[in-house]
Amino acid sequence: MNGGEITLERRGKIAVLTLNRPDRLNAFNEAMWDALDDASAKLHKKLPRVIVLTGAGSAFSAGFDVNPDNPMVGGLAEAVMKKKRPPVDKLVKRIRTSTDRFVFLPVPIIAAVNGLAYGGGAELSSRCDIRILDPSAVISFSEVKLGLIPDWGGGVALTRLVGTGAAADIILTGRKLSAEEALRVGFATKVSEPGKVLDEATAMAETIAKNGPRAVRAALAVIRNSQGKSLLEALDFESDKAADLIASGECAHGITSFMNKREPDFPDID
Repeated sequence: MNGGEITLERRGKIAVLTLNRPDRLNAFNEAMWDALDDASAKLHKKLPRVIVLTGAGSAFSAGFDVNPDNPMVGGLAEAVMKKKRPPVDKLVKRIRTSTDRFVFLPVPIIAAVNGLAYGGGAELSSRCDIRILDPSAVISFSEVKLGLIPDWGGGVALTRLVGTGAAADIILTGRKLSAEEALRVGFATKVSEPGKVLDEATAMAETIAKNGPRAVRAALAVIRNSQGKSLLEALDFESDKAADLIASGECAHGITSFMNKREPDFPDID
């Protein structure tokens, strides 16, 4: 899947997805949402062990493309002027559905934030499992400056990452965060060396991909789902995942490799 608004490159057991509208700071128009849906379908059909998401050029993503040549804008502008709710519901549902379809793929997603991530771009990165930022990256949940709020799921995701107080500061002011501040408040997992964010994200992905694929998916499911459950429900969920995983037999390969002092080479999941 090369060219177009989003490119998909498979590198062994990992996949690199690149938002590819650098002339518009990788802002999402209708064609780009279609491309994300297409990429999600291709990834789901043949899951890699890890996905890396990044942007082409100097930006990760500027979010929703508000330029008049975006077909999604014309209908939205008319609905806003006439205060019509149904067209707005349709657009918000489209954005959420497409975002959910991607971020709910059952493998780790690492955001390699190579530059600015504003509005929906900040939201999309917040919904990934891991965020590595270039030192030049700038994060801004800037929707309130346009009389909007996050609607790609980023308001919820950010609150879970940094807590209610920090999320309120970041979202209600719409201010910009440097990479170092994003790391300090808990938004970023790490800050890369300058210009090395994709290399470092890919290296982390390859490290994860060497581990048992069933184990990684099971652990990821626990991580993603534990916050929405009570303590006992979360513990039960973890125990169920652990039992399912042990019963799958994947650990036999890992333990045997460990006992024989060799690196495991876990088979892919059929």
